[in-house]
Amino acid sequence: MTSTAPRVAAVSAVAADPATEAESTTRRRVLELVASTGPVTAGDLAARLGLTSAGVRRHLGLLEEDGKIAVRHGLPGRGQARRGRPARAYVVTSGGQSELQGGYGELAAQVLHHLRAAGGSAAVAAFADERYAALVERYAPRLTATDVSERAEQLAALLSADGYAASVRPGPAATLVPAAQLCQGHCPVQHVAEEFGELCEAEARAFARLLGTHVQRLATIAGGAHACVTNLPLTASAAAPTVPASTVVPSAAADADGAPTTTPTPQPAGRIARH
Repeated sequence: MTSTAPRVAAVSAVAADPATEAESTTRRRVLELVASTGPVTAGDLAARLGLTSAGVRRHLGLLEEDGKIAVRHGLPGRGQARRGRPARAYVVTSGGQSELQGGYGELAAQVLHHLRAAGGSAAVAAFADERYAALVERYAPRLTATDVSERAEQLAALLSADGYAASVRPGPAATLVPAAQLCQGHCPVQHVAEEFGELCEAEARAFARLLGTHVQRLATIAGGAHACVTNLPLTASAAAPTVPASTVVPSAAADADGAPTTTPTPQPAGRIARH
């Protein structure tokens, strides 16, 4: 009988190999940066990570093979990799979002299914409002700016600390009202929000209260976009997060039962800027 001890020891050695662990950590960091800054090129990632472009491309290739990221070609402002060849920029996929999310989505979805069966859609909406009311209570004292754009930057920092990979980016130039866009590259509740759009709607209302201005949800990860994008008009000042929920511009049509869906319906002044 052949002993399996040497084989087990070899596998354990590989698993404990510092070089392998470092590779895995770097690849995870690349995935996180694609989620938070995408669409992003290999050169941009290399500069952020302090690695060679070739090394970053190797990680990107493996992530692409695993279905964690996808390529976007020829984005405005990205230039060209070489004459006649568009630059390759990367965004995170649903599979990549799942890896960043962890394994609690299925359990959370089961709980909300039970809640809806017991109390209907109103119970789910009440739960979502309570969840984000707690977020408003936690964030509000830390949003000290009165200017909407500065307040949005503070909000993005708080969201990023909670795992949302958030950033504030300029809105499209050709609009009547100056605007910025709050982008969330990761959604910890993505797979739950795919079924329960009430979570996205409650989050948008929370942002309106925190920023002191109406907001418009242009896209969501749950709806198939690579990031959640919220349009923020920059004409109002935000002395305190007291804006009522009615100031949220609806981003979703209602279905036959009156429940909101996650399909965004942006207005002309709220086009998503390409980054």
